[in-house]
Amino acid sequence: MANTYTQIHIHAVFAVKNRACIINNTWQDELYMYISGIVSKNNHKLLIINGMPDHIHMLFGLRPAQSLSDLMQDIKGSSSVWINEKGFVRNEFSWQAGYGAFSYAKSDLPTVIRYIENQKQHHKKKNFTDEYKSLLQEFEIDYDEKYIFKPIDIYHT
Repeated sequence: MANTYTQIHIHAVFAVKNRACIINNTWQDELYMYISGIVSKNNHKLLIINGMPDHIHMLFGLRPAQSLSDLMQDIKGSSSVWINEKGFVRNEFSWQAGYGAFSYAKSDLPTVIRYIENQKQHHKKKNFTDEYKSLLQEFEIDYDEKYIFKPIDIYHT
């Protein structure tokens, strides 16, 4: 796109289906590299990726040639297939439907990078659902409680 100049930074958050804690330390870095490859293949720039056994945070520069929803569909769909082909989990792996995406100014990037880097320390104080709701509230995004990433209560369904 000649003469198109943009600076779009997106912090995306997405969870494992049913918030299962199955992203294992033994293959998490491989997963992050795989997702990084998808972002790069689509001509976007990944700044950082990190997460917990049940969810991922990533910060990237988004190019306007591809929609955010198409990129997220590619990341989630391709990585699910890859995880299943590698046999990293006992049952079929999939991501929960939907994702959160939040835009930041360039001046905010160091703070967001530190936040994503320190996920393990952060989650000693705050669980994922509270973290996600805090992001939605900070960005003044209306949401329906029933669509928040919640684990399914296998004992009361």
